[in-house]
Amino acid sequence: MKSLAILMLALTASMPALGNDDVSAATESLYRLFDDASEQGLRDSPTWASMLGDKRYNDLWPDKSLDAIQARNQHNIDFLQRLGSIDPASLSAADQLNYELFRRKYTRRIEAFAFRNYLMPMSQRGGIQTADELLEQLRFVRVEDFRDWNKRLSRLGDYVDQHIELMREGIRTGWVPPRIIMERIPNQIRAQLVADPADSPFFKPFRRIPDRIDPDVREDLVRTARDHIARQVIPAYQRLYEFFRDVYLPACRETVGAWDLPDGEAFYAQRVSEFTTTDMSAEEIHALGLGEVRRIRTEMEAIIEQLGFDGSFQDFLVFLRTDPQFYFDNPEDLLAAYRATSKRIDPAIVNLFGKLPRMPYGVRPVPEGIAPDTTTAYYSGPAADGSRAGYYYVNLYQPEVRPKYEIEVLTVHEAVPGHHLQIALALELEDVPKFRRYSGFTAFIEGWGLYSESLGGELGLYQDPYSKFGQLTYEMWRAVRLVVDTGIHAKRWTRDEAIDFFKENAAKTELDIINEIDRYISWPGQALAYKIGELTIKRLRARAEQSLGDDFDVRAFHDLVLGGGAIPLDILETRVNDWIEQQAALRSD
Repeated sequence: MKSLAILMLALTASMPALGNDDVSAATESLYRLFDDASEQGLRDSPTWASMLGDKRYNDLWPDKSLDAIQARNQHNIDFLQRLGSIDPASLSAADQLNYELFRRKYTRRIEAFAFRNYLMPMSQRGGIQTADELLEQLRFVRVEDFRDWNKRLSRLGDYVDQHIELMREGIRTGWVPPRIIMERIPNQIRAQLVADPADSPFFKPFRRIPDRIDPDVREDLVRTARDHIARQVIPAYQRLYEFFRDVYLPACRETVGAWDLPDGEAFYAQRVSEFTTTDMSAEEIHALGLGEVRRIRTEMEAIIEQLGFDGSFQDFLVFLRTDPQFYFDNPEDLLAAYRATSKRIDPAIVNLFGKLPRMPYGVRPVPEGIAPDTTTAYYSGPAADGSRAGYYYVNLYQPEVRPKYEIEVLTVHEAVPGHHLQIALALELEDVPKFRRYSGFTAFIEGWGLYSESLGGELGLYQDPYSKFGQLTYEMWRAVRLVVDTGIHAKRWTRDEAIDFFKENAAKTELDIINEIDRYISWPGQALAYKIGELTIKRLRARAEQSLGDDFDVRAFHDLVLGGGAIPLDILETRVNDWIEQQAALRSD
């Protein structure tokens, strides 16, 4: 593969000579486009703006009407047309990369819009029924913060009704999700139907209004909040509950795969391409997954033999799932263990990374409202303005089924050196457009998280064979994803077939396995990104180590990989290949 630098030189050489005015005009047009697109994105998604720390739209919800969704797609088309009017040869090499990343991002959005996935706006992992979770990302300090939230509460009824209309259109056009996963949602909606507005999850910020705010103002804020919850929020959720129970749930599909959606095979192919940033087919990914399952299974069996366990592989998995020594009996101890592991990892990071983010992270429990229906853990990034740290959320629901041997591997994935390190560093990138700092490509983001799990040994983790088995279980989990995601959505596997394959090959507990399979059902293709990205990063590291030998510097390699933000895998490969060439040239000098 030619390096990006060589391709850029070839492209530039084929163009007529350009004056400084041409270059500056093209660059100015490009960055005006980037700024306009970023601003439009914040207007279109006020909740995203709030999470980034931009408070200009703190009183609004996104407009989910069909007209607004169509208008957003037209904005994307317009931005792409504006990009096409800029000659990339008139740009610096760095801005040619920015140009290409913007082109890919907006092309993907337009391709995705052709499929009407937005007509399925809710899943068991979240949606309008858990809109109060936005509070986890907000800071309430000023009077205006509370007033903005009250305005949002006053507008929640319209926001709920827009979701109902999207789902009605989904029923009409055949874009409906599988019933088996949607059966989890009525209980989530019912959690919003409280008798006393002060018991509503949306009332949470008014329980801790700062003392410095005038008492009369505090009283007015509380009174207004109670009124909006009583008059808008609770009635809206009652409407949603009745619609969901009586109309939507009966209309949902009996099948679970994307193949059964309108033009479902093409839809899944688009999802695969977007989430992996490759041209691999579902069949190729399925075969890759089976090969990875076999490889990891061999390593797992070696540990079982090392432990002297008397029984089959399946017997060992049952032992791990059921023996009390591997579990805490209360959520407090489980949370303490996650926090202790995080603190133990932090000091060792300097051995593998030269550049660390300024922004810290914390460890929080997953909100109780979604804990029974969501995954073991997840990460939420910091605010772009530095006003909120990143958070590693851990699921404390039923601690007796959440094994100790997965704590280390889960922490390196979700916190450091995984998602927090990568996302916080991306937010601190200088001299790149906002769209590269605030978002990225899933195959890189999740591929880095999974690659980070393999660094546990270099960080002094996995010393206990059960903990090492836990690491392999998590790697196996992501290999299984390649098989079951493609199995469900392309090969027409049933839900039970996917659950059984998972149980046969990984020590995850049954609750986790069922929640994971239901996640893949509701989010076609996304689970493929992890293993595809991880294998790419591992392959690039091996190439660098082989090429540079004793001159290979793991800290410099990691800084290089993270230094460009979350980019497509082919561009990452070019970036690493160029670096290897540069390092080799320095060595020869």
